[in-house]
Amino acid sequence: MSTVDGRVIRVALLGCGTVGGEVVRLLTEQAEELAARAGARVELAGIAVRRPDKHPELPPELVTSDVTKLVTSPDVDVVVELVGGIEPVREWLLDALKAGKSVVTANKALMAEHSAELFEAADAAGVDLYFEAAVAGAIPLLRPLRESLAGDRITRVMGIVNGTTNFILSAMDSTGAGYAETLEEASRLGYAEADPTADVDGYDAASKAAILASLAFHTRVTASDVHREGIADVTASDLAAANVLGRTVKLLAICERVTSDDGAESVSARVHPVMIPRGHQLAGVGGAYNAVYVEADAAGELMFYGQGAGGAPTASAVLGDLVAVARNRVVGGRGPRESAHAALPVRPMGQTPTRYHVSLDVADRAGVLAQVAQAFAGHGVSIAAVRQRDANDTASLVVVTHLAPDSALRSTVDEIAKLDVVNQVVSVMRVEGEDQ
Repeated sequence: MSTVDGRVIRVALLGCGTVGGEVVRLLTEQAEELAARAGARVELAGIAVRRPDKHPELPPELVTSDVTKLVTSPDVDVVVELVGGIEPVREWLLDALKAGKSVVTANKALMAEHSAELFEAADAAGVDLYFEAAVAGAIPLLRPLRESLAGDRITRVMGIVNGTTNFILSAMDSTGAGYAETLEEASRLGYAEADPTADVDGYDAASKAAILASLAFHTRVTASDVHREGIADVTASDLAAANVLGRTVKLLAICERVTSDDGAESVSARVHPVMIPRGHQLAGVGGAYNAVYVEADAAGELMFYGQGAGGAPTASAVLGDLVAVARNRVVGGRGPRESAHAALPVRPMGQTPTRYHVSLDVADRAGVLAQVAQAFAGHGVSIAAVRQRDANDTASLVVVTHLAPDSALRSTVDEIAKLDVVNQVVSVMRVEGEDQ
């Protein structure tokens, strides 16, 4: 059996789809360079796939469908998981960790829901748990949050972390097309899955937001703690309205450290469509690219940008983790452990301060603006700007607010919708990236 002492690190690969195939290719083509970087040869001990007969390109002696046997084998040092989903993957990785294997995973859903359990198992066994590829593909993001910024106080992480939705919104912005036809085009070009629900409804981004918030604020945050809204209700009219105001629309993951009036700190984590100024760093991120904007007390403002998905980009992040884990095993050390010491409470969305852009179809007569303004004032919401346009017997009214608790803004919109002078609340969207 090859061991670390023999300068060989043996790897079990779970899943060999698009990303897994790239990992196998890179391990083979860059074997010598990886060995030099890791301080040991990194070799495949086995590849677990559901249907071995569907993978004739793989060495048959490495292929198996018996995952449990592979991840607990004494011939394995590191388990790389690229299957996705939660069960039975959670059990497989717990088995691997308990058997003393370090783990590298790209599984955002699993890490967003069960990272605490996995970290505890890793700590008990004295092994590593790395997951850079779980968020933003090739972009080096999680390691800077875990290590490079460990001595700083991060106040905000805000970014585009889903390429499918960014492609759709970018295309809607540039072409003026509606959501449904743009989604269809994204599917045709391969940017959207056959079932795009996880992407367009915000589940994918919410899992990533949970991971980012946990790392940035040293607090356990799960996907269920993240307020989530998708992009299905974003219309061409929303993009047009944003354009008039010098803004565009993006689906953002926003994680913040919020301080109350009494000085108490909490964490806010949310995913929803947002209007941002075209001059903001995130506004120019187009197509399927990802970008994350980090604000910290000492480091200031940082921007991470690159390909957030795809076989080769994601495999790059996986190999980076694998090299780090291999180095640790060669020298007998460990990488960073879970940091949840702050244990800050998660602030409900209703208590989170936000700004709204509200578009109304109203009657074209005197006193309309006064009634609308009174509704805002009644809920303690200050108006930052108003824009009105008349047409026949109706008028369009756009109101942009100052910061207020989200529940107050929502209650205001609900009240306005019932006013006799309001024909329709055309759209409601949050606003970010400007002086509040």
